Amino acid sequence: MDADQLSASNPFGMDEECTNCPKLCETREEIAHGYGDVGAEFLFVGERPSPGADETGIPFFGDERGEAFQEVLRALGFATQEPGEEPELDNAYLTLLTRCRHPERPPTDEEITNCEPYLNAEVRMINPEIIVPVGERALREIATEYTTTPAEEFDIEEDHATEIRGRGFEIVPTIHPAEGTDDQREAFLEAFSDLFGRDYRQTKGRQGR
Repeated sequence: MDADQLSASNPFGMDEECTNCPKLCETREEIAHGYGDVGAEFLFVGERPSPGADETGIPFFGDERGEAFQEVLRALGFATQEPGEEPELDNAYLTLLTRCRHPERPPTDEEITNCEPYLNAEVRMINPEIIVPVGERALREIATEYTTTPAEEFDIEEDHATEIRGRGFEIVPTIHPAEGTDDQREAFLEAFSDLFGRDYRQTKGRQGR
């Protein structure tokens, strides 16, 4: 974690009483703003809080889905905590398209639009080297914002663990580890092994932060 930041949880001080989506205010337990290392080169973006994230306020944490994701982060060297413990992240930041959960449905387009300023601010302040959209919805939203290719041309099954050149960022989509196969998990780990094996910073034309 960046030595100058005070907390991994919501380190940029996003509004913890946000009321932009009234229907979600009625159903959420916690707002799950971004979490992790503000100096990260890798930014992971999911669609919405899982039940565990809704309870803890930490994206990709607090339930079986979260543990499957944290296990991958540990395998990549981004996380060092024991299973079930609050994430201790280095060089990784976790965030979501929408920060509040409705237990019976995915977020609407309007709700994603309402949360865009939070995500855009995190991307701008972190300025990552690699953005990792987790799941189909995150891939399409990130592709719309950061590539010139129409979003409908992307497919999470086909684009999983591939490198996509974006406007200012390299994009490496992944199927959520809780939903993918063992082969898909290994393909994602291999893709990152390839990134680590070369200077991925060349994607933005710089040698360091």
